[in-house]
Amino acid sequence: MEGKQEEKIGIRKWWIKNLIFIGLAGTLLFLTSGKINWVMAWSYLGAAFLIVIANAIAMDPALLIERSELQEGTKKWDTALATFVAIIGPLSLLIVAGLDIRFGWSQLSRSLLQILALAIFVLGAFLGTWAMAANKFFSSTVRIQEERQHQVATGGPYQYVRHPGYGGAIISILATPVALGSWFGLLPGALVAIGYILRTVLEDRVLVEELGGYKDYARKVRYRLFPMIW
Repeated sequence: MEGKQEEKIGIRKWWIKNLIFIGLAGTLLFLTSGKINWVMAWSYLGAAFLIVIANAIAMDPALLIERSELQEGTKKWDTALATFVAIIGPLSLLIVAGLDIRFGWSQLSRSLLQILALAIFVLGAFLGTWAMAANKFFSSTVRIQEERQHQVATGGPYQYVRHPGYGGAIISILATPVALGSWFGLLPGALVAIGYILRTVLEDRVLVEELGGYKDYARKVRYRLFPMIW
């Protein structure tokens, strides 16, 4: 009974965390742009909400709980890096994009390009969803989950690259400012992408050294983020 209650609390925390992020994202977009009728912003927020639902469906309850809060054993360097790539960087991008719309620094008005970028954003995000479905140890921070009998994930997108979730995140973060109509938003987007690349290198090092079977897996699956590239 107690375990069920803890599970419900953990899942509730995950939902609250994600809904707060979407609410904050919307608030920043509309406040900085000064526009409540910004169609692409509403489209972006709607897509983000659908992705949250898809992630909730894809993950088992144990993974939802794992991702609901910072867990013990997280590598110290990843506390700051994960916060940057998942919260500070993306929210900074939205602020820049909103200000770009308000002041017209670099606005692009090609709606077809924006719609295509939004579709790419969704595809990148669903690559992350696929990774979550295939890897029940897809934690939000870098740590070896010994209490959950951490094992190497080799199915789904992990057959092709070692960090498909990060690859999807890079695709999504670079597509976001284009979808919103802001070239300037690519600047913070690029910084987030660099953060994910750095995180990939550091996490790979941890997994090779500390997770049984990962070294052999890395020999078989050569590419970290994108097939035939890196």
